[in-house]
Order: sequence, then structure tokens, then C-alpha cells
Amino acid sequence: MNHQHGPRVVILGTGMIGAVHRRAALLAGGHIVGVMSSTLERSLEAAAQWGTDALASLVDLEQLKPDVVHVCSPNGLHVEHVEAAIAAGAHVICEKPLSVDSGQAERLVKLAAEAGRTATVPFVYRFHPLIREIRARASQGEFGPWQLLHGSYLQDWLLSPASTSWRVDSKAGGPSRTFADIGSHWCDLMEFVTGERIASVLADMTTTVPERPVPGPGGGTAMTNVDTEDAAAVIFRTESGVLGTLTVSQVSAGRKNRLWFEFDGASKSAVFDQENPETVWLGAQGTNEIVPRDPSRGSSDQRRLSSLPAGHAQGYAQCFENFTADTYAAVQGETRDGLPTFADGLRSALIVDAVVKSANTGQWIHLNQQR
Repeated sequence: MNHQHGPRVVILGTGMIGAVHRRAALLAGGHIVGVMSSTLERSLEAAAQWGTDALASLVDLEQLKPDVVHVCSPNGLHVEHVEAAIAAGAHVICEKPLSVDSGQAERLVKLAAEAGRTATVPFVYRFHPLIREIRARASQGEFGPWQLLHGSYLQDWLLSPASTSWRVDSKAGGPSRTFADIGSHWCDLMEFVTGERIASVLADMTTTVPERPVPGPGGGTAMTNVDTEDAAAVIFRTESGVLGTLTVSQVSAGRKNRLWFEFDGASKSAVFDQENPETVWLGAQGTNEIVPRDPSRGSSDQRRLSSLPAGHAQGYAQCFENFTADTYAAVQGETRDGLPTFADGLRSALIVDAVVKSANTGQWIHLNQQR
């Protein structure tokens, strides 16, 4: 790769998240050399909009020889797309889940390692500057031993029975929808910030809208039975014995993207709300404080990831930009702390498996007994 000119990038998938990847790639100095969508017609449309070439099929990756492939396609296609990218010699950013099958996810981890490729998964909430601030304080012992880890991730985009998506269908999205889609982010963030690891789970799920319109342009007025969850509740224990709870929903009215957590330690507690990421609440018995994002103070990572002055709101887009920039830096041989890799994608797939199994059996499931 010519480092002066930035990586040659191909994007597979042109939905909402594909466009987010494109913007972040361009800002990180990438050159989009190809794009592929679900059909050749849509690929050509996206290529015209983005000023690049359309891929007729994955075979075209061999000829294009990109440095980095961004996999933003529906979940069921991730394995095939990652395999093709690595076979073409590219580094890979793959949207989670890495695979809807944890055995396949494990294979992709090995494949990327054997090929010596940088392979990352966009658990981008790790890139909120204040997340790094809480993590740094936790690692310094400011909170004391953890006592309780709890929170929620709530959305309302599937509240209406008229709303639908390919994610609703387990064949396209996998056996879990809400937990795999958003609960996975919360669990990654909890483990990243606290250093705790989930050891066992007791979960239940609910589908509140039993039928939805068939997704896609050919759906018309046809309805389909929903076989994935609209909401889930999870109790967990960490390897060191800390108790935790998580509630996730895609049918909570008025909640757009509310990833919220409270981590309670013996000395202090920390609260973060992704919809208001410019401050965190830190609680102690005698005092509570609100800590603002501020590039002039705090941990080194909090400063590094603060691309705007204090008081100028930073959010999800900057998280994605920082994640992509750190991935491209890793491609060039630099080490960046906190970069979520395929190993984190596999970890997430194993947690999803355990949650689904617990919801199906009504029993505690231990992650180390999964395989």
C-alpha cells in the first residue's frame, strides 16, 4: 500500500451503514475503488452516486486488489464476504455479527490471523472519548471492586407493526435480532470498560409484534411471521462473580438509540448515556459530579479521540471516524489501544449463542460450556 495516498477501499453493502463506512473511509484518507450491493442494478446506482466502480461479483475483488474491504452486507453474507476479502489479500472491517454461527466466526478469526490481516469489528461506542475516560479511571482503581453492572439499550424503530427489515427474518439476520444487534454492543462496552468478562447468563426474550410486512421491494402487502425477538432481558454473572443485568428493546417508544449503563463500584459509580455522550455522571456517597468531554484534561485516549473542543458536541459519526482511522493505522503497522478485532467479534457471537440458548431452555448457560 502506498501510505502517502491512503488505502484502496472496497465497500460491500450500500445500506445506511454502508454510507457511514464510506464517509469514515474517506475522512481516514481511503480511496473508494469499488462498491457492491445486493443486485448489479443497485451496485451500479451506488457506484454512480459514489463516483467509483461497481463490482459484478466477489470475483472482481481479485482484480481490484483493495487494501481494505468494508463488509456492510446483511448478516447472513458476512462469512462469504470476509472469506473473499481475505482471499484477495485485503485487510477487513466486518460489521457485527462476524457470523450468525459462532463456529464460523471462530474460523474467520483463524483465517485472518493466518493471512496476517488486520481484521476489525465496528464496536464503535468504544470510541466515545468519555468511554475511554471511564475505562482509564476504572483501570486505576478509582471505582473500587465492581459491585453491580447494569443497563439497557433501547430503540423504537420497530415499534410499529408496519415497520420491517431484513433483520426481522432469522434466515437473513440470524436466530437473535435485538440482542445480537444492540445487546452485543452493550456487552462489548461493559467488558471493555470494566475489565469484567461475562461467565454465565440467564435470559428471556419476547416478540411483541407477531407479524410484520415481508421486507424488500417485492414484499407488497404480504405479511410474514416474526421469528426473532423484539426485546430481551438478561441476568449475568462475570468470571469474578459480579452480578449484572441488561434490558434490550427495539419497541420502546421514544427511545431512538439509548445505550445506557451504570457500573457500580465499592467506591464510586459511573453512568453513561450514548444519546448524551458529552458528559458522564460519577457518583460517590458524599458527592456526585458531572464530567464533561474535554480534550484539555483527562486520560490520554480521551484527549486523542476528542476531535472537537469541549462544548462542541461529538457523537456517533466521530466514533466511527476514529474507529476507521485506528483500523487504517493498524493496517500500516501502528498499534492503537482499544481497537475491536475479530476476536471481539467471536466473543460477541459466543455471548449471543448463550443468550439464545438460555432463552430457549429457561436455564443458566455457562459460556465456557458452550462448545
